[in-house]
Amino acid sequence: MQVAHSSRPCARPSRASVRARPTRETSVRVNAFFSNFLGGGAATKRAQAKADLLALIGPLKRGVTATEEDKAAVDKAASVLEKLNPNKKTLSSPLMNGSWELLYTTSATIIGKDKLPPFRPWGKIFQILDAETLTARNQETAPFFNSVNAELSPMSASEVAVQFKQFKILGLITVTAPESAKGTLDITYLDEDLRLWQSSELLRERK
Repeated sequence: MQVAHSSRPCARPSRASVRARPTRETSVRVNAFFSNFLGGGAATKRAQAKADLLALIGPLKRGVTATEEDKAAVDKAASVLEKLNPNKKTLSSPLMNGSWELLYTTSATIIGKDKLPPFRPWGKIFQILDAETLTARNQETAPFFNSVNAELSPMSASEVAVQFKQFKILGLITVTAPESAKGTLDITYLDEDLRLWQSSELLRERK
């Protein structure tokens, strides 16, 4: 399971911001009273579920330090939020397009969990999606600047098959991906600034 947030200027704070500013959670709860009073219960539940999920993943360093108990708690919180997904047909939503920053993943490969700290990507990791051209790019930043380009093929209203096409190592060396480098990606939650998905990508998630 993977979680990412939009990097557009209007995006809400990342999980670190939510966690570092208790008033953020407090304001959500205060607003919940007025939203429910005015009939905005669904939006309130969604906002609270998002805050709960982001608070859980905040200390986990994108999943590097997550224990099995942490993973179970995150998965449970994500399941709650997925049931409140306001955009079921994610592939046809314009919200999917753009650059997304990875906040959390259970993929040890993406975050280099099994590597020594100097050999892990410690800079931000992005995924750039374009639903019109059905393309995606996973992009690491410091220290390695590795990236991979992929083509997407719709399988349902929310799921695509992923065919990796080209790797770039250290931002310089281009390698053609083998035909076997493929997987799937199912977007289970999408709103203006947060995206959740399940994937079977061999490599492995808007900023």
